[in-house]
Amino acid sequence: MSTVLVLNSSLSGEASVSRQLVQEALSNLRAQDASLEVITRDVGSDPLPHLTGNALQGLANDKPDATQSQIRALADELIAEIQAAQTIIIGAPMYNFGIPSTLKAWFDYVLRAGTTFRYTENGPEGLLTGKRAIVVESRGGFYSDGPAKALDGQEPHLRALLGFVGIADVTFVRAERLAMGPEIREQAIQDASSEVRRVTDDALLRAA
Repeated sequence: MSTVLVLNSSLSGEASVSRQLVQEALSNLRAQDASLEVITRDVGSDPLPHLTGNALQGLANDKPDATQSQIRALADELIAEIQAAQTIIIGAPMYNFGIPSTLKAWFDYVLRAGTTFRYTENGPEGLLTGKRAIVVESRGGFYSDGPAKALDGQEPHLRALLGFVGIADVTFVRAERLAMGPEIREQAIQDASSEVRRVTDDALLRAA
């Protein structure tokens, strides 16, 4: 049985394009694998606490105090979820050229030395290998090419974070130009939806 971790981070609720596309990706996977196990984590509607100095000490301390123990238990839970999954589907809207702070907080808990990555003589090595990530990005403008590409702090950041823990098989599905008028928006969503179907069909073929 295959396990998928679904990670949403949009703050827009039902109006979210990234959520819509993530759901389409999941529905396509479920339609082709009835035994699919799904772990859902919604840091947009149920945000994780951002790290504080005390929390950071708790994650690094072998003998955390009571408050730190709660933070460490949360981090352990999040790490267990991604360790269990073969496929990770991430909904990541662009906010002010970057990822939502709640999604960054999730990575802050998941990136743990000795557990999801380790330091070696040859540099850091990711320990979450053999997994595939499908990242659905929603953007008001166009950042894949042209002058605005230099402002894209979303996709390169996500690629770096995932790669750091050993997830190098990453496919990005972009819904762009969403703020450039209703017709352009609708076409962008349709194009992204078609790409989601193609990518998830490919994911199942790889797993077969």
